[in-house]
Order: sequence, then C-alpha cells, then structure tokens
Amino acid sequence: MDLGISGKRALVCGASAGLGYACAQALAQEGVDVMIVARTESTVQAAAEQLRALAGPDGGRVQALAADVTTAAGRERIFDAGRDFDIIVTNAGGPPAGDFRNWQREDWLAAIDANMLAPIELIKASVDGMMARGFGRIVNITSSAVKSPIDQLGLSNGARSGLTGFVAGLARSTVARGVTINNLLPGTFDTARLASNFKAAASRQGVDAAQLIEKRLASHPAHRFGRPEEFGRTCAYLCSVHAGYINGQNILMDGGSFSGVF
Repeated sequence: MDLGISGKRALVCGASAGLGYACAQALAQEGVDVMIVARTESTVQAAAEQLRALAGPDGGRVQALAADVTTAAGRERIFDAGRDFDIIVTNAGGPPAGDFRNWQREDWLAAIDANMLAPIELIKASVDGMMARGFGRIVNITSSAVKSPIDQLGLSNGARSGLTGFVAGLARSTVARGVTINNLLPGTFDTARLASNFKAAASRQGVDAAQLIEKRLASHPAHRFGRPEEFGRTCAYLCSVHAGYINGQNILMDGGSFSGVF
C-alpha cells in the first residue's frame, strides 16, 4: 500500500534506538524526509547512517540532530534546524519506577516535563502550521500503562495520562483542517531497553534474566514480545493519507495483554 506521504517532512524524537528508531525507519522507507533526534551525538549520527542504508535510494532523506527534547533549549535547537514538519512523532524515556512515598515534588515535575509538557510544546510549535497547510499527523508514543496502570510506574502513569487527556481535547479541534493527533501505547517490545529492564529485575531478585523472560512469555497471550518493526509500521500508517479519520485515539499495541473490553 502506498501511504501517500512521500516527500513529507517528519520529526521523530528518541529515534536513535528502539521504538522511535523503528518509526523513523518505517517513515523513511515510505519516502518521508526524516529528522531524527536523540540526546547523544554519536548514537544519533550512527542511527542516521543505518537509516539511510535501510531507506535506500528511493527512501526519504535522513537528518540527525543531538538534542534533549525534554528541555526548552533542546526544543529550540530542533526548531532552529527545521520547521514546517508535516509529521511529528513524540517520544521520551519514561521516569523511574518506585514507591510514590519516596517521590518528591521535583520527581513529579521532571516526569511531567518529559512525558507531558515536552510533547505539548512540540505540538504547540507545529500544529497551527499543519492546519494552515491542510495536512498534519502527530503521534505520541506513550505507554500501555495509560490503559492499564502499573503501581510502580506512578510517575509515568500520571504524566502520560495528563498528555492523554490533553490530546483528547485538542484533537477534536484540528481534524477538520487535516490534522490528526493520536497516541500509540506500546506494551512489551523486543528492544534493548526491555532487555535492560529484565536484567535489572533479575539482579534485584537474584535470578537469571532468562527465567524472568520465560515466565513473562508464558503468561503473555501472544507468547512473544512485539517486534519494533510492527510498531514502526503502525506509526507510519497513522501518519498516512489513509488515516485521516483516525483521530484522538489511544491505540494499544500489547499483543492482547490488556484483558479489558474497552
């Protein structure tokens, strides 16, 4: 299927690895010119080189920029390098797990800055231009914890739920002018971060990481973790001309782990 977005311009955040990288790859392979952003210069440049090779001669151009999207200075650097994006994929690492009794005001503010206010600021800087041009796609990578909160991820639950509520209101005012805003909620995907999480949990419990992975997969309806390319292609479809009637939605990608109906 031709997604109809060749030649469009995209900003993909947190794109040097994992799910952000997978989204950038899928878009570049559709002919979208992609600016990828991550905090570390060496890793974001290496990711850009890999994406250029994967996109091939018919793919979109790939530009790399080292910037921290969770800070005002980082966002200013992004928009100094390029504006008038047709597609924005927001993405930032989640705050640490823990017991809410141990969190201070500063912990909450850091989580809100990274996982709620940073995406809102990116939207604020871009959505009016998208509406003026008559086309825009904004996809926020959030978490399955928005749908099924996890006690130890209270900082993430709170900040990302705030973004979800904001998007639910704003999306209704942009779609008539060609701009959709949706959230992608990933469950467990086979990424380096997931492997690191299992390794850390295994260390705390004094067991082998492979044991924890086997236990998790045994209880998972799909008996496997998601593949990043599955996530990336779903993101690309949401950014396509065919997805103009999908708006203000929270699209859960967890292989059926969530047991609720709605």
